[in-house]
Amino acid sequence: VQLQASGGGLVQDGDSLTLSCTASGRSFSNYMMAWFRQAPGKEREFVGAVQWNGNWPYYGDSLEGRFTISRDNAKNTVYLRMNSLKLEDTGVYYCAARADRGGGYFRYSSDYESWGQGTQVTVSS
Repeated sequence: VQLQASGGGLVQDGDSLTLSCTASGRSFSNYMMAWFRQAPGKEREFVGAVQWNGNWPYYGDSLEGRFTISRDNAKNTVYLRMNSLKLEDTGVYYCAARADRGGGYFRYSSDYESWGQGTQVTVSS
């Protein structure tokens, strides 16, 4: 599956932003979808993921409550809604796919086999 992330930009501290990731190729509903992010000089970090049917989203440490992942299988798209953005949320955000309908939970980059190109999110004060 090929992934294309979009929606990044420059926002201010406290703003909201929604990222999108659209898939093409194989059946989108066969994939668990995730978001990761990478700040300059830091390792890639798990943001959250959602099961193939949109159920049971789960998030990285301390992100639940501000970030929400959802998907629309009819549009082959997964979304990341980010509220109350902070300076430390700055980074490149990547979407990723794992061919899995088993309902497990996967938080590592190596768990996902397909990646989008990333979209930059910059939060300024």
